[in-house]
Amino acid sequence: MTHHQNLKIIAPVGLSGSGKTTALTHFTDKDIPKVHIGNMAYEIMAERGIAKGEENEKAFRVAIREEKGPEVYAKRAAKQIHKLAEAGQHRVILDGLYSWDEYKYLRHEFPGELTVVAVVAPKHLRYHWLENREDRPQSQQVTMERDRHEIEDIQKGGPIAAADYFVMNDGTFERFYEQLDEIARETDFLA
Repeated sequence: MTHHQNLKIIAPVGLSGSGKTTALTHFTDKDIPKVHIGNMAYEIMAERGIAKGEENEKAFRVAIREEKGPEVYAKRAAKQIHKLAEAGQHRVILDGLYSWDEYKYLRHEFPGELTVVAVVAPKHLRYHWLENREDRPQSQQVTMERDRHEIEDIQKGGPIAAADYFVMNDGTFERFYEQLDEIARETDFLA
């Protein structure tokens, strides 16, 4: 645990279709670097010479957590955040904080520096958006199964429930961005 002066990290969390990617893009468009926890699996697979592909990835994600512990990706993400901070970067957006174990590890690693923002949207809107999105549309049945998987298997509910802030994504983009900017100002993420 190393404390970096003025380091601020925002981690949007939420179920599939809630608007996390839109929130992330809102900040990365401001030239704030992003550390993506989800990419950690691909990095480790590449280091070990394991081919990409859904079956390999699923098996690997289970195996690596058994081998290195449930917070394996969070530890790797923390190293990247520390490197950015040591290079003079004071703002980082953290993508892919999912499990309770990752949440606890990162809270401990970055006390007072990590702000978790839950992006929430009514279920009917999430389902509608996911069915109608241009990139990878998915049926209500697929979304229901994904919700179950994210809550039961990945433990995504904990970080959402314990978030520092909640942004309701049920109106215009403008209102959504206003809420994000309010949080960013309040936490000194954006000066």
